[in-house]
Amino acid sequence: MAGHDAKDSTSINKPVPSYIQTITGQIKGLKVGIPKEYSLPGLRADIKKLWESTASKLKERGAEIIEISLPHTELGLPVYYMVNPSEASSNYARYDGLRYGLRVAGNTLQEMYSNTRTEGFGDEVKRRIMIGTHALSAGCYEEYYLRAQKVRRKIYEDFQNAFQKVDVILTPTTASDAFALDDEKMDPMAMYLEDIFTVGANLAGLPGISIPAGFSENDLPLGMQLLGPALSEPMLFNVALAIEEAASFKHRIIEGL
Repeated sequence: MAGHDAKDSTSINKPVPSYIQTITGQIKGLKVGIPKEYSLPGLRADIKKLWESTASKLKERGAEIIEISLPHTELGLPVYYMVNPSEASSNYARYDGLRYGLRVAGNTLQEMYSNTRTEGFGDEVKRRIMIGTHALSAGCYEEYYLRAQKVRRKIYEDFQNAFQKVDVILTPTTASDAFALDDEKMDPMAMYLEDIFTVGANLAGLPGISIPAGFSENDLPLGMQLLGPALSEPMLFNVALAIEEAASFKHRIIEGL
């Protein structure tokens, strides 16, 4: 997926390094940041323990563990769920059944639009389109979307300041383990809260990777997330290998097949 695409104006026209050649697992001297704001009051003990254990394993391999601050962390979720639905509303407007993609027939143009978007979009996509359309409306644009973009800039600056002190940031991937299929708590708000540790990468435009690192108290897999500066994928892959080797993760279901 890396590399320039002449037909994609958002892709970066820069050489792509050989990722394989940079993956050694050697991290001596690496500075690993631990954001203090990610130690949330409700963070589960098993996830916090795995986070601390992973940091200790990196330290044993020669990395330096440094506490950092990302002061606007608590604003990440509300900003993301204002900016992301707004972008979804704008970008998905093109899927109207006329130019390309799915088309579901109707007796009128309006009915064709409605049928196409009803069948083509799932509940979550529809939910975000509706939220985004409201946020971009004439009476809400400056109050919601524009303010969210201003805070997004602050979040970006938080990460830029942090990367002046550390090479990579280590955090949990999620605030809990996987929901059960029939879990009554699996409502949209509960699902959105699970993104608390990952939305920063989206808002700040950073590369990130999640590595299976252990198991929860419910015997379900848990991941640790690494974040790095823009275009630092070679370093992230290398640190990810170090975590993978240190964790010796074996999926208890797959390994038993």
